Amino acid sequence: MLLSLLTRKEKLKFLDLVMHMVAVDGEPTEIEQRLLNIMLAEVGDGIIKEYTYTLSKDLVETVDYFKQANPSVKNIVYLNLLKVTMMDDFYNTTEHIFLEDMRIEFSISDLKKKQLMRLVYNERDLRERAKRVVSN
Repeated sequence: MLLSLLTRKEKLKFLDLVMHMVAVDGEPTEIEQRLLNIMLAEVGDGIIKEYTYTLSKDLVETVDYFKQANPSVKNIVYLNLLKVTMMDDFYNTTEHIFLEDMRIEFSISDLKKKQLMRLVYNERDLRERAKRVVSN
């Protein structure tokens, strides 16, 4: 969501960060993999061809890069990290700890976190309503 607004380097760094997040608990779930594919499509073909699909050796460097970014970039990155963890029904403590660490590192307030979470819930609700409407 809104990943197309990021610069080329921000997109690459985001992909690195999201790969680290889904890897904290092992292999990506099927839902996480689908979301990653959607996010890859959103960042564009040029980025997909450039990205290596492997974890960088330095997560700290990636986090530091975003710590220096403007608040809009941090919010877009955090929103998409939230989306990955909240779209399946499986609660994973390790991913949520990772998310909370990123929230603190990015200086995102609790209020902003709640606003961003609401966006993800609204998107989920809309998707479920759409499924009900088209299936009846």
